[in-house]
Amino acid sequence: MSTQIQNVSSHHGSSSSSLSQHPPSNHQPLSRYESQKRRDWNTFGQYLKNQSPPVALSQCNFNHVLDFLRYLDQFGKTKVHLHGCIFFGQPTPPAPCACPLRQAWGSLDALIGRLRAAYEEHGGSPETNPFGGGAIRVYLREVKECQAKARGIPYKKKKKKRNTIIKGTQSAKDIEQQAS
Repeated sequence: MSTQIQNVSSHHGSSSSSLSQHPPSNHQPLSRYESQKRRDWNTFGQYLKNQSPPVALSQCNFNHVLDFLRYLDQFGKTKVHLHGCIFFGQPTPPAPCACPLRQAWGSLDALIGRLRAAYEEHGGSPETNPFGGGAIRVYLREVKECQAKARGIPYKKKKKKRNTIIKGTQSAKDIEQQAS
């Protein structure tokens, strides 16, 4: 990447680039999403700084993002049964087991979405966004499939309900209300 990306560690105004740690501040309270996005961005920046040697945002690539996602697994709360576990494939196991806790697929997917947006808001180019690459999508798909198999729950695309009213018939919503 070019020198237009600011190193995460430069908080005191002396930077050689434009990808900043903090976006321009406006004085209204942040939404829940914006607060989470800022917190995620700062956490990722801190993760890069703690690498040995530290990694500048301008040098960050999809491998750093994948390592970050794997690092986050240690803080996960979703039980993911291993292939050898007697509860593998059971959505509600009857007893505890020693299988690891991991980050849920949905949490990782949402995190990547927020970091992808934050990267571009901080001056990064969409073409060089390490959060938007194919390797990240493949990783998320693999996590999703692995967790679905471990729980015995297949993920299927949700079909949108269509509330169409045809003259002389009831809407789907009316039929649902009558059924309950």
